[in-house]
Amino acid sequence: MDLSKLKPAQGATKKRKRIGRGVGSGRGGHSATRGTKGQRSRSGASIPAWFEGGQMPLQRRVPKFGFKNRFRTEYRAVNVSMLQRLVDDGRLDPAEPVTPEVLVQAGVARKSDLVKILGGGDLSAALQVSAHAFSATAREKLEAAGGSATIVEQ
Repeated sequence: MDLSKLKPAQGATKKRKRIGRGVGSGRGGHSATRGTKGQRSRSGASIPAWFEGGQMPLQRRVPKFGFKNRFRTEYRAVNVSMLQRLVDDGRLDPAEPVTPEVLVQAGVARKSDLVKILGGGDLSAALQVSAHAFSATAREKLEAAGGSATIVEQ
């Protein structure tokens, strides 16, 4: 094997059409496959992809409502019923503390997610849960079941 003999696999590359290389090439002449007249036939023509020929652009036609906070902290919401289901399925050990890393291994959250525990559903297992945020009802349900809620720094 010699590096000078390397070639792409059969059918992996297409032959490039060489445009504007003279009349004899079949793609030359004065227009060179650009057509005769119009903005795109001229040199230096660069029209943005979103330009609609002077028509009111889509991003201005579509109505906008409300307010989007660019600095909002997004949390992955996990209900206490989900924690109970994980314990019932054997994917969570009630004796071990439940951390965001444990929830990532269980497939509930992603590695980069901030986890917030919400109070939806019922909980009977006494869990020691550490998360980035808790709702008031989730904290109550965890403590009522004999567990604890600890906030992890972000």
